[in-house]
Amino acid sequence: MPVDRLSATFAALADPTRRAILARLALGSTSVTELAKPFEMSLPAVSKHLKVLERAGLIARGREAQWRPCRIEASALKEVDDWLERYRRLWEERLDRLEDYLKVLQAKEKKRERKK
Repeated sequence: MPVDRLSATFAALADPTRRAILARLALGSTSVTELAKPFEMSLPAVSKHLKVLERAGLIARGREAQWRPCRIEASALKEVDDWLERYRRLWEERLDRLEDYLKVLQAKEKKRERKK
Protein backbone atom coordinates (compact mmCIF):
# COMPACT_ATOMS: atom_id res chain seq x y z
CA MET A 1 0.00 0.00 0.00
CA PRO A 2 1.64 3.29 -1.07
CA VAL A 3 2.06 6.01 1.50
CA ASP A 4 0.49 9.34 0.60
CA ARG A 5 2.89 12.28 0.23
CA LEU A 6 1.57 14.12 3.26
CA SER A 7 2.15 11.10 5.51
CA ALA A 8 5.63 10.60 4.06
CA THR A 9 6.41 14.27 4.64
CA PHE A 10 5.23 14.20 8.26
CA ALA A 11 7.14 10.95 8.87
CA ALA A 12 10.29 12.54 7.47
CA LEU A 13 9.79 15.68 9.56
CA ALA A 14 9.18 13.66 12.74
CA ASP A 15 12.90 13.15 13.26
CA PRO A 16 14.88 16.07 14.77
CA THR A 17 18.01 15.16 12.79
CA ARG A 18 16.08 15.40 9.52
CA ARG A 19 14.56 18.72 10.57
CA ALA A 20 18.07 20.00 11.36
CA ILE A 21 19.27 18.83 7.94
CA LEU A 22 16.40 20.68 6.26
CA ALA A 23 17.17 23.81 8.28
CA ARG A 24 20.77 23.66 7.05
CA LEU A 25 19.67 23.10 3.45
CA ALA A 26 17.36 26.11 3.69
CA LEU A 27 20.59 28.14 3.72
CA GLY A 28 21.74 26.62 0.43
CA SER A 29 22.97 23.46 -1.25
CA THR A 30 25.78 21.54 0.37
CA SER A 31 27.49 18.17 0.40
CA VAL A 32 26.65 15.15 2.53
CA THR A 33 29.99 15.56 4.31
CA GLU A 34 29.12 19.14 5.29
CA LEU A 35 25.63 18.08 6.38
CA ALA A 36 27.10 15.36 8.59
CA LYS A 37 29.56 17.64 10.46
CA PRO A 38 27.26 18.80 13.30
CA PHE A 39 25.99 15.28 14.02
CA GLU A 40 27.68 12.54 15.98
CA MET A 41 26.89 9.84 13.44
CA SER A 42 28.48 8.10 10.50
CA LEU A 43 28.15 9.22 6.89
CA PRO A 44 26.02 6.13 6.12
CA ALA A 45 23.63 7.10 8.94
CA VAL A 46 23.33 10.63 7.54
CA SER A 47 22.77 9.13 4.08
CA LYS A 48 19.85 7.11 5.47
CA HIS A 49 18.27 10.31 6.77
CA LEU A 50 18.82 11.92 3.38
CA LYS A 51 17.12 9.00 1.64
CA VAL A 52 14.04 9.44 3.84
CA LEU A 53 13.97 13.17 3.02
CA GLU A 54 14.48 12.44 -0.66
CA ARG A 55 11.67 9.83 -0.77
CA ALA A 56 9.37 12.38 0.86
CA GLY A 57 10.31 14.87 -1.87
CA LEU A 58 11.80 17.31 0.63
CA ILE A 59 15.30 17.29 -0.84
CA ALA A 60 16.97 16.54 -4.15
CA ARG A 61 20.48 15.26 -4.67
CA GLY A 62 22.58 16.14 -7.67
CA ARG A 63 25.84 14.95 -9.08
CA GLU A 64 28.72 17.18 -10.01
CA ALA A 65 31.80 15.02 -10.62
CA GLN A 66 32.62 13.49 -7.21
CA TRP A 67 30.43 15.98 -5.35
CA ARG A 68 26.80 15.03 -4.59
CA PRO A 69 25.19 18.30 -3.50
CA CYS A 70 21.89 18.22 -1.66
CA ARG A 71 19.29 20.96 -1.90
CA ILE A 72 15.95 21.55 -0.27
CA GLU A 73 12.77 21.22 -2.30
CA ALA A 74 10.76 23.87 -0.46
CA SER A 75 7.76 23.42 -2.74
CA ALA A 76 7.24 19.99 -1.16
CA LEU A 77 6.32 21.75 2.08
CA LYS A 78 3.39 23.49 0.36
CA GLU A 79 1.16 20.43 0.83
CA VAL A 80 1.88 20.54 4.57
CA ASP A 81 1.18 24.27 4.64
CA ASP A 82 -2.12 23.77 2.80
CA TRP A 83 -3.14 21.05 5.25
CA LEU A 84 -2.20 23.18 8.25
CA GLU A 85 -3.98 26.25 6.87
CA ARG A 86 -7.41 24.71 7.58
CA TYR A 87 -6.48 24.26 11.22
CA ARG A 88 -4.83 27.68 11.41
CA ARG A 89 -8.12 29.27 10.30
CA LEU A 90 -10.08 27.17 12.79
CA TRP A 91 -7.88 28.30 15.69
CA GLU A 92 -7.86 31.92 14.56
CA GLU A 93 -11.67 31.89 14.49
CA ARG A 94 -11.79 30.33 17.96
CA LEU A 95 -9.33 32.85 19.33
CA ASP A 96 -11.30 35.71 17.76
CA ARG A 97 -14.46 34.44 19.49
CA LEU A 98 -12.58 34.14 22.77
CA GLU A 99 -11.31 37.70 22.39
CA ASP A 100 -14.87 38.93 21.76
CA TYR A 101 -16.11 37.05 24.83
CA LEU A 102 -13.35 38.50 26.99
CA LYS A 103 -14.28 42.01 25.84
CA VAL A 104 -17.88 41.38 26.90
CA LEU A 105 -16.71 40.13 30.31
CA GLN A 106 -14.42 43.14 30.75
CA ALA A 107 -17.24 45.52 29.85
CA LYS A 108 -19.52 43.85 32.43
CA GLU A 109 -16.77 44.09 35.04
CA LYS A 110 -16.31 47.82 34.34
CA LYS A 111 -20.05 48.40 34.76
CA ARG A 112 -20.02 46.58 38.10
CA GLU A 113 -17.03 48.64 39.28
CA ARG A 114 -18.82 51.89 38.38
CA LYS A 115 -21.92 50.90 40.37
CA LYS A 116 -19.86 50.46 43.55
